[in-house]
Amino acid sequence: MKCFINYPSDSDFSIHNIPFGVCVFNKEFIACATRIGDIVIDLATLFDLGYFEDIKGFEENVFEGYTINEFIELGKPITNKVRERIQELLLEDSLLSKDERALEECFYNLDEIQMMMPLHIPNYTDFYSSIQHATNVGMMFRDPANALLPNWKHLPVGYHGRASSIVLSGIDITRPCGQIKPADSDKPIFSASKQLDFELEMAFVVNKNTALGERISIAEAEDAIFGMMIFNDWSARDIQSWEYVPLGPFLGKNFGSSISPWIVTLEALQPFKTESPKQEPEVLDYLKFEGNKNYDINLQVYLKPENSEENLISESNYKFMYWNMCQQLAHHTVNGCNIEVGDVYASGTISGENEKSYGSMLELTWKGTKPLQLKNGIERKFIEDGDTITMKAWSEKDGIRVGFGEVSGKILPAILQ
Repeated sequence: MKCFINYPSDSDFSIHNIPFGVCVFNKEFIACATRIGDIVIDLATLFDLGYFEDIKGFEENVFEGYTINEFIELGKPITNKVRERIQELLLEDSLLSKDERALEECFYNLDEIQMMMPLHIPNYTDFYSSIQHATNVGMMFRDPANALLPNWKHLPVGYHGRASSIVLSGIDITRPCGQIKPADSDKPIFSASKQLDFELEMAFVVNKNTALGERISIAEAEDAIFGMMIFNDWSARDIQSWEYVPLGPFLGKNFGSSISPWIVTLEALQPFKTESPKQEPEVLDYLKFEGNKNYDINLQVYLKPENSEENLISESNYKFMYWNMCQQLAHHTVNGCNIEVGDVYASGTISGENEKSYGSMLELTWKGTKPLQLKNGIERKFIEDGDTITMKAWSEKDGIRVGFGEVSGKILPAILQ
């Protein structure tokens, strides 16, 4: 496919992508959008100009909404047709390429728009699905010979997180405060976190509501997953380590998570499907799957200290996930848990097999015992005030590139009173 809009060959937003997001256009109005190269397209106005009028079931202009929830709730028989129509319209010599009014009214440069939170997120679940990450953490905090807990290879471990504190890329995060137990004390103290961390994750969003008691099987899961985004699940390790027994993460996690603004559809990622790691022992029947359910997505993490240069500190890949998205959703609903349109499910920290592919400062510095050496003589054990963490993700194969852009966040000092 050749597009009539020129864009660099390494653009995340090629004609093979067609992501969905929400923008403020010209500081005047909000609408759903897509992106090609560095051009953002107002889909609400494109709808009004009649470019989708023959798609059955797509008679209402849901692109006028302030989120993409109404659009994705239409289901894949419609949303896939809309995405394919947009691809057709962007081809050389298409009707749209010659429509001067549409080009003037619908096409914007990046500096003319502001990205908005693309979703209303009713619920958020965070999984723990990278075997190398789980092993690393188990080795640090428990018996290295028994790093994985007995249940880990039998089910996708997860917990219900805080949806209200998920923010868009570019929003600053305030360093959290809470209870911390110093190693040399038998009592906790109140303090700002001294071990603030990022977690390199991907997340998926669902497109349907289910009734209480209803399950989503492995075979049905892909139809219920609209697309994916990059996810940084900020983590206060010292707060978490004191609080997490017996009920798991709480204040160490719920102060903030960051997502990238463009949702990339599963359909755009189909060329990059790949095998998952072999699962042993054999999983229970409801978690068994056929074919490739994982995705080859390159991941990078950058750390930029205030008033200094950016440093590439981690390079990983989503294909390292032990538990895939379909298994995560099937397990999440096997007990009858109902889901809602816009629910977000994060992968958990994604770590590879070597030290440069670890997905958190906790692992990269091995609990602070091996500080990272950055440019200009700067050293880091954990994230300090003024640091900016940026994550990037993309897939590339046979001349086709589909990417997610980036998610970025800067750490502000704690509010102690």
